[in-house]
Amino acid sequence: MGGFRTGVRLGVDVGKARIGVARCDPLGVLATPVETVARDASGSADIARIVAIADEQNALEIVVGLPLSLSGSDTPSTDDAVQFAERLAASSSRPVRLVDERLSTVTAHSAMRDTGRTQKQSRKIIDQVAAVIILQHAIDTERSMSVPPGTRVETPPES
Repeated sequence: MGGFRTGVRLGVDVGKARIGVARCDPLGVLATPVETVARDASGSADIARIVAIADEQNALEIVVGLPLSLSGSDTPSTDDAVQFAERLAASSSRPVRLVDERLSTVTAHSAMRDTGRTQKQSRKIIDQVAAVIILQHAIDTERSMSVPPGTRVETPPES
């Protein structure tokens, strides 16, 4: 299973109100922002939009950030991200992977401040920037370790 897989991947940063989406190029070198998707309380329109983006991009897989504490334990957002990834996996024919996203949002805010943007100016794109950071870390990890990053989300068998 070794070696780096080529192909576009989507990166997803799941937030309470918004979901950031990023993509990488087909060679898996550079992640770039795509879109911010509004979080849907019913849980269907946001999933459908991300699946549609994956289809449009002909994505190899979807990488969802898994928010963990600095010590590596679960946070209040961990279960939400896992449940979102499971729903995404059940709705898409593409593999969905959960990858550690510790500090991605903090890093995104820092990057936006470094460009001179205020938090208010950054609000519309901060989720996309966090998704870029998650995806870039995932492709860099795969390139250096020669194995897919994180863990694959398994969809339960239909009963």
